Amino acid sequence: MYVADSRASTPAASAEGTARPAPAGRYRTAVAPTVLALGTVSLITDVSSEMVTAVLPLYLVAGLGLSPLGFGLLDGVYNGFSAVVRLVGGHLADRGGGRHKWVAGAGYALSALCKPLLLVAHTLTPIGLVLAADRTGKGLRTAPRDALISLSSTPETRGRAFGVHRAMDTAGALLGPLAAFLILRATVDGYDAVFTVSFCVAVTGVLVLVLFVPGGRGEAAAPAVRPTLRAALALLAHRDLRRLTVCALLLGLATVSDSFVYLLLQRRLGVPDRWFALLPLGTAAAFLLLAVPLGRLADRWGRWRVFLAGHGALLLAYALLLTSWHGPALPYAVLALHGTFYAATDGVLMAAASDSVPEALRSSGLALVQTGQAGARFACSLAFGAAWTLWGDRTALLLATAALAACAAYAVSLRPFRKASV
Repeated sequence: MYVADSRASTPAASAEGTARPAPAGRYRTAVAPTVLALGTVSLITDVSSEMVTAVLPLYLVAGLGLSPLGFGLLDGVYNGFSAVVRLVGGHLADRGGGRHKWVAGAGYALSALCKPLLLVAHTLTPIGLVLAADRTGKGLRTAPRDALISLSSTPETRGRAFGVHRAMDTAGALLGPLAAFLILRATVDGYDAVFTVSFCVAVTGVLVLVLFVPGGRGEAAAPAVRPTLRAALALLAHRDLRRLTVCALLLGLATVSDSFVYLLLQRRLGVPDRWFALLPLGTAAAFLLLAVPLGRLADRWGRWRVFLAGHGALLLAYALLLTSWHGPALPYAVLALHGTFYAATDGVLMAAASDSVPEALRSSGLALVQTGQAGARFACSLAFGAAWTLWGDRTALLLATAALAACAAYAVSLRPFRKASV
C-alpha cells in the first residue's frame, strides 16, 4: 500500500518556498504513493462517517422527532463546525515539517472516538456536542491531509491527484450507506448497530494512517516564510487567494446540505424510510465516476471553468427538485447532478488554491479557503432549516436556488484563478 519514501512523495522545495516541478518521469504520468495511501485512509474513514450520515437525518427527524429547524441546527453543526478549527489544524501542521501526518491522525482519532458516543446521546444538546466534536476532528485533519496531497504532486498534475484521492474517498461514501442499509435490515436495534460498526471501521482507518502514510516531508530547503498565524492570515493579501476564498464563501452560502437534498427527494417521491439510506449512493456513484476525469480536465481545460460548471450542475439539480416532474428518472437525474457538482468542485478547489500558497504555509492557506466555505455552509444549513420551518420546503429551495444563481454570477466576474489555471 505504501512503498514511497520522502524523495518519491514530495517535490523538492524551491528557495521561494514553492514546489519545483518533478523531473520528467513517472510522477508526471502517475499519482504519488502518498496520495494512494491517503486515499485508502479516506476510503475507510468515509465508510465509517457515511454510515452515520446516511441514517442521521432519518434518525433525528423520524426517530427523535426533531423539527426541520432543529435538524438544520444540528446539520449546520455537522457540516460547518469544523470551520472553527481548520485554521488551527493547518497552523499546527505547518509549524513542523513532519507534523502533517500527526495532526491529521489526531483529527481522524477524535472523529472515531465520537461514534460510540452517539449510542448514549438522545436529545438535541448531547447530540449537538457529539457532532461538534466529530467535526472538530474533521477540521483538524482536512487541511494537513490536503497539504500532503498537494506537496506530493506537481502543479501540472494536482487536479488529477486530488481527483484520485476524492474518487477513493467517494468509494467509501458509496460503501457506507450500503453498509448502513444492510445493517438496518438485518438488526433489531438498527441505529445502535450502525453506530457501533462505524466506530470499528473508523479505528481501522486510523491504524492504516499510522502504519502506511509517510510521517515527514523529507529534506527541504529552509522556508522563506515563517509559518505563523499572522503569516497565514497575510496570505489573504494575495489577490488570487483572496478572490478564491471569497468565491468559496459566497457559493457556500447558497449550497444546501446533502441531508436536506435527500429529505427533499424523499418527500417528493414518497421514498419509504427503509430505503432512505440508499439515496446518498447516487451522489457517491456519480462523484466516484467523475472525480478523476474532471480533475484531469481541470488540469488541461482550466480549474476555474470546471469549478463553475460544477455549480451549474447543482443549479440544474435544484431546478429539477422545483419542477412538477415526478417521473421515475427524477432521483437518478438529481443525484447524478449532485455528484457531478462535488466531482467538479471539491478537489478542483484545493488544487487551485495550492497554486497560490507557498509550501511553508500550504496547510494554513488551504485551511483559509476551507474555513470560509465550511462557515458559509453552516450558515446555509441554519437559514434553510429556518426557511423550511416558516414557509415550507419548496419556498426554502426556491430562495436557495435564486441565491446560488446570484452568487455564481458574481463569482464569474471575480475570476480568482491565475491565468495558468483558467
